[in-house]
Order: sequence, then structure tokens, then C-alpha cells
Amino acid sequence: METVRWEDEKVVMIDQSKLPNKLEYLELTDYKEVADVIKNMKVRGAPAIGVSAAFGLLLAAKNGSFNRLKNAADELKKTRPTAVNLFWAIDEVMEAAKNSDDWEEAVREKAFEIFREDREVNRKIGDEGARVLESGDSVLTHCNAGALATSGEYGTALGVIKRAVEKGIDIDVYCTETRPVLQGARLTAYELVNDVGVDATLIADNAVGITIKDLDKVVVGADRVVKDGIANKIGTYNIAVLANRHDVDFYVAAPYSTFDDEKTIDEIEIEERDQDEIKEICGCKIAPDEIRAFNPAFDTTPAELIQGVITEKGIVELPKERFQK
Repeated sequence: METVRWEDEKVVMIDQSKLPNKLEYLELTDYKEVADVIKNMKVRGAPAIGVSAAFGLLLAAKNGSFNRLKNAADELKKTRPTAVNLFWAIDEVMEAAKNSDDWEEAVREKAFEIFREDREVNRKIGDEGARVLESGDSVLTHCNAGALATSGEYGTALGVIKRAVEKGIDIDVYCTETRPVLQGARLTAYELVNDVGVDATLIADNAVGITIKDLDKVVVGADRVVKDGIANKIGTYNIAVLANRHDVDFYVAAPYSTFDDEKTIDEIEIEERDQDEIKEICGCKIAPDEIRAFNPAFDTTPAELIQGVITEKGIVELPKERFQK
């Protein structure tokens, strides 16, 4: 599955807002278009956002103006505040440009390096994570941390599940619908059926409590890993608490580019999105206009509820192994 790629001097990506009903590709020729699709979640998932931002800077560099490149970096950073990969990728590209005599070529080289490394890293995460799964396991995942959340091929949490299936480990998978934007129902279920090929069951978010007592593992992604926990899609904390209550191992799958050495979970800026995402489903109104809606896109889960973070370099525990890169 090719989520984001560079082709014919354009950024080509799947319009995830159209799934699962329609597989449609966007062709973007300006960094402002990239910023717009990130902000409006036509592309989402921390690694995918990072790769998209890097390619957005490559588009900005094409007109030969370094000031335009700096403006693009600033604008792209304003799209979504919680996922650290966005800021990491932009900083990587800008640092390469500043330290090169040929900044335009440096931008191109770094953007493609980020793209290639994303593919390699996610496969390694899958290999590392497959070691914690055993035949007969029932595994729960939340939101979408599959190929659609990365540049493609393998995801983070779903990459673990996909590699386990490829290695012949017989598991069954449960995925949450993931209100309010339904990434689990629209995207994860789509990947499980069309790409991973595993026995899978979709459940409502509020069915986790009745389901989890019969599960063996939880594997989720992360938008930011910090000193004392993680930020991930809203509802992750609820699942972690339930997993802890029922002695179900709770794992996070994330690349080191998602690690933030500077913040704690209380210092992470949590994105709050438009109220209409809660008050409407697929354009259909489900709540009165007069009611206020609180719509945080993410929540935080403390380290004590996390069995381990599956990275491309192995499984680490928080916080004691946090800085052992």
C-alpha cells in the first residue's frame, strides 16, 4: 500500500477521507496544498505526516527561494501540534538545507532519506514486535497505525500484526471504530481486510471493557513518546487502564523519530479539533446545534501502564530506558 510518494515532481498520496468507499489519490504541486491535507486529515498518522511535510518542503524548494522554504516550514508546523514527527521531519530538512552549499539539493536528498528510512524503520518495528505475539493470541489495536499512517507498506502497530501474520503466527485482531473520525472503522478495518489478511473484528469504542477480558495483548501506535508516557489517539488511555485492570499486556509501537526528549505528558499540547466532528457523522447531524462539544484529538497514557515501546532498535521500557538510543 503506497500511502505517500514522490512522482513526476509531485507529492502523490491516498485521500484517506474517502476510504473505505473510494480509493482516490491526490496529486499535490504546492506546499500549501500539503499543509491543507495535513490539517484536514486527508493524510494522517505521525510518520505519514512527517514524510508528507518533508515532501512539502521539497515542493517549496523548487522555485529557488530560501525565504519561501522558511515560510513553508513555518506554515507546515502550524498544521497539527501533537505529532512530533511533523516537527522532526521539518527540522531535519531545514538543518540539512542550512548546512549545505547547495541547499536545494540538500532538501531533496533529506526528503528522500526520510521517506526511505520510514519504510525501513517500520519493517524493523514489525519484526521486533512480532516477537511478543504468539499463535492463539487475540490482539486489540486502536485508531489506525498501519501502512496508511506511514509512507506505506508497513505501519507501526499494524506493522507488528502484519509481520506476525507473514511469519505464520496465528492471531486474531480486534480494532476499535475510533470515534469521532472513525479511523479504526474506515482505515484499520480496510487494511486488515485488504492488506494484512487476518481474522479481524470491529468493535465500538465503548465495547472495549466487555471485550478486553478475553484478549491477550494490546498494540497501539503513538504520536509522541516522552519521558513518562505517550500521546496517542483519544481513547488510548481508557484502553490502557482497562488492560492494566485485566492483566493484558499493553504495547506501544513507534519509531525513535516519535520520541521527544524534552517534554513530559503534562507538557504535550493536545490538539482540539472542530466540534462538528462529534456533532456529525459523514455529514449527517447527530446532535443539536446548540450543544457544545469537546473534541480533543489525543490523550496521554502514563509509563506505568505501558509494558514496552516497540521501536526499530528493540523493545524499551519507559522511563528507565528512555534515552538509550
